[in-house]
Amino acid sequence: FWGEDCLQEFDGMFAFAIWDEEAKTLFCARDRFGEKPFYYSYVSGQQFIFASEMKAIFAAGVEQDVNQEMLFRYLAHDVVENPAAKKETFYSNVSKLEAGHSLTIHLGEEPVIKKYWFINPTIDYSIGFDEAKSRFRALFLTSIERRLRSDVPVGSSLSGGLDSSAVVLAIDLLKKEGQTQKTFSARFNDKEFDEGRYIEMVVNSKQGIQPYFTWPDQEQLYNSIQQIFYHQEEPFGSSSIYAQWEVMKLAKQNNVTVLLDGQGADETLAGYIHYFDPFFKECYLKDKKEWKLEYTAFKDLHEKEITFDPSFFLSAKFPQVYSTLGKLKRKVTVPAYANDFESSFVDEYKVSLPFEQNRNNLNNTLKFDCEKYGLEKLLRYSDRNAMAFSREVRLPFLSHELVNFLFTLPSAFKINRGWTKRIMRESLSDILPEEIEKRVDKLGFQPPQQKWLQQKGWKNLLEDANLNLKKMRILKSNSNFRNWRVLMASQLLNTKW
Repeated sequence: FWGEDCLQEFDGMFAFAIWDEEAKTLFCARDRFGEKPFYYSYVSGQQFIFASEMKAIFAAGVEQDVNQEMLFRYLAHDVVENPAAKKETFYSNVSKLEAGHSLTIHLGEEPVIKKYWFINPTIDYSIGFDEAKSRFRALFLTSIERRLRSDVPVGSSLSGGLDSSAVVLAIDLLKKEGQTQKTFSARFNDKEFDEGRYIEMVVNSKQGIQPYFTWPDQEQLYNSIQQIFYHQEEPFGSSSIYAQWEVMKLAKQNNVTVLLDGQGADETLAGYIHYFDPFFKECYLKDKKEWKLEYTAFKDLHEKEITFDPSFFLSAKFPQVYSTLGKLKRKVTVPAYANDFESSFVDEYKVSLPFEQNRNNLNNTLKFDCEKYGLEKLLRYSDRNAMAFSREVRLPFLSHELVNFLFTLPSAFKINRGWTKRIMRESLSDILPEEIEKRVDKLGFQPPQQKWLQQKGWKNLLEDANLNLKKMRILKSNSNFRNWRVLMASQLLNTKW
């Protein structure tokens, strides 16, 4: 009917392969953002093996070789993907089909990989803010409505931040009268990290919300770390993944199969604090008076000052010159990791920084994070945690229609006078509690990781990981490099599927 054009009609997450017996053709595809995984191993003229987990490919006889260059990037630069070669994984013999791509193999021929979806960051300056608010709200609620379609129980994950609160309260707006919405949240016995006050603010604002809580702690993480890595298969960023793991477990214990989640809003609506850097550079280049007004508002709202040193102005006005100078500087300076890594490991696998990007424009920065590095790793963490408990996560903010629209909007519709996610805050102000709408201090499911790693059991585990990397001649014999990355690298090198 549609043929390969079917991909333009689909909304949401998918990864599939269809064999056409008549044409002797295999057609494979992955959703636009990489919500679902698609791994494969290809040997020309011999075999094409694919699966949703890498361990299944190893079980089919593919050799499990760690990608040493990816390992170096991770240990040296704390990156878990290669933006310059998105198909790479932490295993040399396994590739991933990139998000927004299809792969076609005709029997006896080489695979053909095509990109079928593109983010176009061209701004539509003709749209007014009020019209944009109305369209955002309509697209967001449509996305929620579609993702509520299910023949199994649907709930939501609630962190107390703006995004998950918006999802929960939009569901409440759309659900049938008398219907109860179950929410699942991670809390912590540490006031510095616990978001309970905001979670309860959302829950108590409506009568039809039934909350469930889990209380992750360092002992549970210690006992679960190998199981989590078994499902993740590759290094993951921090213990916040464990908090999400416990949320998925909680949903299973309470018989909720589908969870709506706020993932993707930060990367499409400019939610992270570091997005102020490209925003300020964009303002500076367009209108210096406006730049000063924006910075003053930021400083007053966040009670934080930014030092605009010469590098800010150089990278804003002459990004290529700034990039070239950065490369020259790195050539003549000794990197910090040189004190810890064996020279043989560095000399063989040292590469330039895993990516260089011109961050003097907000929309282009968001595009990079959605397509190249940032969003997809978070989607991997989430999907693996969910599938470990046979749960399904659906992401309303990643409706491609909504994302397409957001990338046509001027930067001031996303960041304005110190506020991130401006259009969402104002579009949904009637359903959000005011204190949450005005939040600037979001934590999310963020455990007190540094405190946990100081406990005796964790210190021993980090010491073992350090010794393991020394035996493999990755770390020098006198290295005191003991952190989360060392732990993840040790897990990677010692796990046999």
